[in-house]
Formats: sequence, C-alpha cells, structure tokens
Amino acid sequence: MTMLSRLLGLARDIVIARFFSSSDAADAFFVAFKIPNFLRRLFAEGAFSLAFVPVLTEYRNQFGAAATRELIDRVAGTLGLILLLLSAIGVAASPLLIGVFAAGFLDQPEKFALTSDMLRLTFPYILLISMTAMAAGILNTWKRFAVPAFTPVLLNLSLIGCAVYLAPQLDVPITALAWGVLIAGIVQLLFQLPFLYAEGLLPRPKWGWRHAGVQKIVKLMIPALFGSSVAQINLLFDTFIASFLVSGSVAWLYYSDRLLEFPLGVFGIALATVVLPNLSEAHYQQGAQRFRDMLHWAIRLSLLIAVPACFGLFVLAQPILATLFEYGAFTARDSMMAAFSLMAYSLGLPAFILIKILANGFYARQDTRTPVRIGIQAMVLNMILNVVLVVSMVETGFLAPHVGLALATAASAYFNAFRLAQGLRRDQVLSDTGELAPALLKILFGCIAMGVLLYLMLPPLEHWSEWRWHRRLLELAWLIVPAILCYGLLLWIMGFRRQHFIA
Repeated sequence: MTMLSRLLGLARDIVIARFFSSSDAADAFFVAFKIPNFLRRLFAEGAFSLAFVPVLTEYRNQFGAAATRELIDRVAGTLGLILLLLSAIGVAASPLLIGVFAAGFLDQPEKFALTSDMLRLTFPYILLISMTAMAAGILNTWKRFAVPAFTPVLLNLSLIGCAVYLAPQLDVPITALAWGVLIAGIVQLLFQLPFLYAEGLLPRPKWGWRHAGVQKIVKLMIPALFGSSVAQINLLFDTFIASFLVSGSVAWLYYSDRLLEFPLGVFGIALATVVLPNLSEAHYQQGAQRFRDMLHWAIRLSLLIAVPACFGLFVLAQPILATLFEYGAFTARDSMMAAFSLMAYSLGLPAFILIKILANGFYARQDTRTPVRIGIQAMVLNMILNVVLVVSMVETGFLAPHVGLALATAASAYFNAFRLAQGLRRDQVLSDTGELAPALLKILFGCIAMGVLLYLMLPPLEHWSEWRWHRRLLELAWLIVPAILCYGLLLWIMGFRRQHFIA
C-alpha cells in the first residue's frame, strides 16, 4: 500500500511539474503546503503518533477493552478541539506565517499575497490529517496496517484531479492545488472511519484533558514534539534560506526531496510504522531479547535497501528527474539543478532511514527525551552547515548554491543516527553493532559494483532531454533492472539468504 501511495505521489509531482514547473506560482504553493505539512509531521506522524501508540498499546495489554475505548474517546475530543483552535489561528494569521517562514517573499508582493491566500486553504489540513493519524495509530496498534498505508493515495488523487480538471477553470490555476489539499484532508479522515467502526473503535469525542492516559500522552509528547520538530525545522530553515536564492530554488529542492521520499517512504517509513507497535509489544510482553532481535532485524533490512538506493539515486539523479518531470514547463535546466540537490540528499538516505528505526527503540520504551537531546544537537549542526555551505557557494559563484542545504541535511542526519545508536547501546537494547560490519561490507561491495555498472552503461546526459518519454523510460529501465540483478546476484554469491532478514 505504501508503494502504491509513493507511485501515485510521483505521478502527482509529474503532473505538478508539467503544469507549473519551478515558476513563482509553484514556489508559492510549495511554501503554502510545507507549513501545514510541517505541523502534520510534528503532530500527526511525529510527536502525537510516537506518544499515542505506546500508551494505547499499554492500555490494550494492561487495562482492558473498556479503559482502552475511554482513552480513545478522550484523546479524540482533546486533540480535535486543540487543533480546531490552532487551525483557526493559522488561517487568520497566514500573512504573518508567510513572513516568518518565507521572508524572501516579502520583496515580491504578488508572490507573497498568493502564498498567503493558498495557506488559508491548506492550513485546516493539519486538523483533518491529525485526526486521520489518530485513526491510523489505532488501526496500526491492532495490526491493521494496510488501510492507514493506503490513505495517502487519496491526497495524491485529489491533487492530480484538481491540477488536471479544476486548475483550467480558475483565474489563478495554482490555487487548485490548495483546494486539492483541503479536499484530500476531508476524504482521508472519512475513509478511515468505517474501518474503525468495524473494529468497534470508532471514537466518540469527549474532552479529557485531566484523563490519566491523556496526561501521559501529553507528557510524552512534549519532548517528542521537540524531537519530531528537528527534521521539520531543518526543512523550514532550508525553505527560509532558499527563498533568498535564485527563483526556482524552493521547487528544485522540493522535487529532489520528493524523489528521496520515495525509497524513504516505501521502505523506511513503512518499516518504522510496523516496528513501533511491535517494539512496544515486545517491551511490555515479550522481553528484552525479543526487543533487541526486532531492532537488529529492522537495521539489517534497512541497510540492505537504503545503501543501494543511495548509490542508484546518486548516479541516476538527472536521468530519473528528466524521465519523470522534464515535460511542459519543466526544462532541462530544472532537471540539472534538481539533480544536483538530489545527489546531495541521496548521500544521507541510509542515515534518514536508520534514524526512523533507531528512534523507535526509544519511543517504544516511552523514552521521548533522549531522541530530543540528540535531535536538537543535529538541528544546530544542520543550521550551522546550512549557512556555512550556502554562503561559501554563493561567494565562490557556484552554479547551484541550494545544494549546500541538501548537503547540510545529509551530514547532520549521519550525526543524528550515530548518536541514537550510541544511546541504544548504552541502554543495552542494541548489541555491539560490530556484528553488522560483515553484512555492511558485503552490501557496500555489491553497491560499488552496481554503481560502476550503471556508470559504464549510462548514456550521455544531454540525450535524456532529446528523447521522448517512452525512450527515456526504456533507457531508465535498461539501467535499473541490470543494476538490481547485479546487486542481488553479488549478495547471493557472498552468502546472503532469505533467513538472514526474517525477524
């Protein structure tokens, strides 16, 4: 289901690139969508889910069905009312928010006004998607993973439909995408309700600020909020700096980030979603050894996929971007500029995935403070590197200074992952990672061989802009399929078997 969602996400981005490319209007939408997305990842997929799922698991295993349903009702009522007020404030204060998060737009009145207008439409998404995330957390705790994983498909379908059918009817076509976000939030929430009803878990919202379970979730959320905000603050800081760079920088970073999100979402986020409730259950019922085994399994599996994805995205950055996006308003220059930042982002892919796995080793034990301390350190490092790299690139006349933002993000991610692993070893829930070294060396050897094969087979980059879409697709498949076969065959020769990756 996650794979389907990510494929449709690529289709969505292809449509947006074809109609709007890296124009000022596209930059305006990406900022208007990034702000509620920031809050979504903070509240919905971030702090709330990381605090809610372990507490819900505890109630389910220790307090019985009636207490669990009461917790769900109280959380739904409390979260819903707080986010309703937050949404109202966000809609009213949209110009102020744009002034803070995209200060570079202040000197461009039309772009600033357009962004503010679209934010008024997109901001209520935080309320709708947070309630959707609560429903997803309940279903995931009951091991019903498919429905929550399918739900993002509805966002992609809504944006595609609005771009194709609604945009031509509007005086300002790009605002169709903002309407698409709002419509998607409503549909995503409604979609999950029948499945909750079928499980007998449909919330009956009640205010419950003083409920013991709600208080425990809030207590866990406060540090988790800071931890989840680290990556999102870094992204917003990237946007803030990019808003001062050449027009199109925000869009180039968006498209490269979206391609990075494909393997990160299909594998990293999907694996982390499954791991969290299983780690929580192991912590409460199955013992420390099962907890360690589950964590080691997730790390091995993430490395098996993340490292070759890193190599593949780095070598094939421009061909992939040209094949997916270089049509209509999206030019060869856009492909090249986005490829630079994609190559930089791809270097950090293994760390991005490991962070999601390793952090769950703390959250499942209701330790939300340690990832926060580490995340804040990584955030400070990222901000320093952002300024140093971008300023140095601008001063030296580098063609694409926005690449400095992507490089800083990748470097700080490795620091974050390393410190999380240190903390888990200190807590004795992660054994000496030296046992992973032989497997990692074999994976690296297979990836280097795969990378060399790709480089030797790669046609000249200028040809990708000359070919029609079907030729690009065939050429890309001709590169990717042999590369995957090469990697898989080498791993098999070096002794990798299916049982090495079973939990």
